[in-house]
Amino acid sequence: MKKRNKSAVSKTAKITCISRASSTLETNPCYQSDDYIARLLMPTYFNALLHIPIARRIFFKKAVPKGIYEYIIARTKYIDRIFEQALAQQMDQILIFGAGFDSRAIRFQDIIGDVKVFELDVSTTQQAKIRQYKKRHLAIPSNLRFISINFDRDSLPQKLKEAGFYNQKRSLFILEGLLMYLQSDSVFETFKTIRDFAGTGSYIVFDYIYTSVLRGEDNYYGEAGILKRVTDMGERWNFGIEKGQIEPFLAKYTFRLIDHKDAADLEKEYFSSPDGRIIGKVNGTHCLVTAKKL
Repeated sequence: MKKRNKSAVSKTAKITCISRASSTLETNPCYQSDDYIARLLMPTYFNALLHIPIARRIFFKKAVPKGIYEYIIARTKYIDRIFEQALAQQMDQILIFGAGFDSRAIRFQDIIGDVKVFELDVSTTQQAKIRQYKKRHLAIPSNLRFISINFDRDSLPQKLKEAGFYNQKRSLFILEGLLMYLQSDSVFETFKTIRDFAGTGSYIVFDYIYTSVLRGEDNYYGEAGILKRVTDMGERWNFGIEKGQIEPFLAKYTFRLIDHKDAADLEKEYFSSPDGRIIGKVNGTHCLVTAKKL
């Protein structure tokens, strides 16, 4: 088993960024998303490659497990919508865990206003992102705060307090592509901190994998491929939630389930043609969740 290299930029964060960049170039509306910033973060040669449709198809067929490109597109659209809804409901602050190359603080700046956005991530990935912003002359909004953290070692409450994240304010918490990489005790501490910091009416949006995936039961489309891929990249999955147990999980942290989508739900919502055909198959290992603080 390969160990994750803490000094290297997350490979899965790179794949997510590449997928979002590629999606902006798709002609099929089901495959299109709006993360134009992701394309700006690509090396010039790779950006040129993405502009060639056949090159995009070959890359995602060879380098990305089945259904993951579709999943990243659906997840990006889903969380974008929750992000916009939270701003419309006048949340006081937004906290993005494991932000990677997330660009929402820039993409939605016209509607964010003066709402503070905090991005948590390991220093290597965070600094790589900041360097790219500067290299591409992308202005970092004054209301964006970067917080470097090792989720398995550092005190999350202390990090938030030091960064000026307010306690008991109405907040949006985003955990995109994160939980599955954490150890169980880190997941507990993360959600405990969210529970303690979140004001009534706060929202959380995150994705998770089924525990059966960690057991290697191979019940879902693309499961074997993605499990092998993340392990080979040294970013092994460690945490899952049993199927049907998301509501009890949330209740432990005083959150109520608002929305839950599995692969079939995502296919129906994001990859249905006008005549009702499913034109994109989503990797079946993940689910997306939105919940509200009681």
